[in-house]
Amino acid sequence: MGFPDRIERSVHIDQPLERVWAAITTAEGLGSWFGNSAEVDLRVGGTAKLAWEGGDAAEWRIERLEPQTTFGYTWPIHGLPDSDPRRTYVEFTLTPNDTGTTVTVVETGFAQLEPDDHRKAFDGNTDGWAKELAKLVTYLHG
Repeated sequence: MGFPDRIERSVHIDQPLERVWAAITTAEGLGSWFGNSAEVDLRVGGTAKLAWEGGDAAEWRIERLEPQTTFGYTWPIHGLPDSDPRRTYVEFTLTPNDTGTTVTVVETGFAQLEPDDHRKAFDGNTDGWAKELAKLVTYLHG
């Protein structure tokens, strides 16, 4: 049996689709809940750059963009050297309903890793997505 390759989390947010979309695709939004600052070139092939206090940074490559529906990107695998070319793919899907918006985030690509790297990256990101989605909800309700 292979390693788990997929993390999936969903959260319902009592906010309109447009507001949730802006939170996950704009520099202002991402720099408020995901990182401490962000730059976004919102187009397929564009990049998003995030920075955190303490000097950590990440750069994403936008792979999929369906306005107010789907936002997908590749990003470095946490715990691997910056020079490592392997990436995971993250996709946010937004679904509006009568009481707000459901956000589903799926991250794939962990099966390409060796056992120790897989365990660290998969476990870390499984925990990380729960925390980050909670921050998204807090940001949008704040």
